[in-house]
Amino acid sequence: MMRLPAVTAAEVVRVLEQVGFHRVRQRGSHLRLRHADGRVVTVPVHPGAVIGRGLLRKVLRDAELSQEEFLRLLEGG
Repeated sequence: MMRLPAVTAAEVVRVLEQVGFHRVRQRGSHLRLRHADGRVVTVPVHPGAVIGRGLLRKVLRDAELSQEEFLRLLEGG
């Protein structure tokens, strides 16, 4: 298993939008995204702050994305 990189919330949201999630609402620092098939993901958005690896794993699990797929999309593939 590959080690996840340190990424910002903006990078995570960009990848999620690439795979079909769209912004539903934001309450405070928590942005909620929803996919057409019903999956819902919440991402904490703190400008410039890095999302911890454990939280990133949880977001990927909720989005049903593998770490490999996330890394490929993050690199622009």
